[in-house]
Amino acid sequence: MIFKTFSLTKNNGEIVQRMSKPKRKRKNRQSEDQGVDEIPRLPKTKPLQLRYYGDPILRKRAEPVQEITDIETKLAREMLMTLYATNGIGLAATQVGVLKRFLIVDIDPEDADYEPIMLFNPEILSVEGESVAEEGCLSIPDLRADVKRPEKIVVKAMNDYGEDIQIEADGLLARVIQHEIDHLNGTLFIDRISGLKRQLLRSELEKIQQADRPL
Repeated sequence: MIFKTFSLTKNNGEIVQRMSKPKRKRKNRQSEDQGVDEIPRLPKTKPLQLRYYGDPILRKRAEPVQEITDIETKLAREMLMTLYATNGIGLAATQVGVLKRFLIVDIDPEDADYEPIMLFNPEILSVEGESVAEEGCLSIPDLRADVKRPEKIVVKAMNDYGEDIQIEADGLLARVIQHEIDHLNGTLFIDRISGLKRQLLRSELEKIQQADRPL
């Protein structure tokens, strides 16, 4: 399970964010009157087009983000809308054709007690333990497989305010963050299963690759 505490502390000048159940902002007076939660507050925008298995961009390494500008803010907004439109829980910029080291995670969009996590230039500092769980991917639809990953991780990144943070996570949150960081490195979850299992999934992967999808 995910840690049930959330705090920010300083560690050598960096903000350390112990994740688990970060609270969404509660309704303000106006939104209470309207019966609408204020998170996420997103301008209307169309979801971005996902890239699917076989698209060469999914195999490229994303470039570091040097500065959080209006361009990055707009990308974050559009990616979050895309995540919700596709019923996903994590999305990397490469999956929408943008080679920037940026990812978003919202492990329970229906639960008001969780808020989206936005990480620029994420880097895993340490890992602990090991677990196996089934994974899927928006870029490889209708295909799932068991993947072995570290159970707990510590990640440093930059948040959408340009602040340096560290996140300690375990369980599902740790798994999703690792999955999305893989995307930023050009790695897919099927690369983490055995060659025999990939062979068994070969026909399904070919169908995904050959499917006629919008550009």
